[in-house]
Amino acid sequence: MTIKAVFFDLGGVILRTEYHAPRQRLAEQFGMDYEDIDKIVFGGGPNGSAGRAAIGAITEEEHWQNVMKTLKLPAADYERIRDEFFAGDVLDHDILDFLRSIKPTHKVGLISNAWTGLREYIVREKFDDVFHHMVISAEVGVAKPDAKIYQIALDQLQVQANEAVFVDDFFENIEACEEVGMKGIHFKDSETAIQHLRKLLQVTL
Repeated sequence: MTIKAVFFDLGGVILRTEYHAPRQRLAEQFGMDYEDIDKIVFGGGPNGSAGRAAIGAITEEEHWQNVMKTLKLPAADYERIRDEFFAGDVLDHDILDFLRSIKPTHKVGLISNAWTGLREYIVREKFDDVFHHMVISAEVGVAKPDAKIYQIALDQLQVQANEAVFVDDFFENIEACEEVGMKGIHFKDSETAIQHLRKLLQVTL
């Protein structure tokens, strides 16, 4: 079956933490290790603050207020902490340029487990043009690896599962997309992922 649609994850794929020093410095301010501050922001599982924010049960701002409570800091200071935490994150423009290059001939979508602020971030950073549709877990109320989120994405782009490929850095999310019939590519680095996609799509750009 010909691949008609390409879906990408965002965090850990298009947007990656390339510089760890800012987050390390933030952790040290609180006498913590890098992993400790990471767990406060992202940990807790599906029922934790981050997990509830990922399905829209609470807003991104409410999640950061919970982080501030854990750090015993004034709630009003959350934007500074948030910005320092993400200061080492970098957008991969090679991937974005590749997706723009295939957009005239293939449908391009996003499937991201993310909080309510993601769409605004993507628009602000001016790469919303890359995607025909974006499926953000906080907006649809379901997160990967739940099969429902893949079906929502397929329905939005009006393609069958066997006509779609999905790139993600978490293997469990790749397994889940393959269970619904999509082809999965486990992301390791951008060059390898793009080469794999070019072969799959028979793109010679």
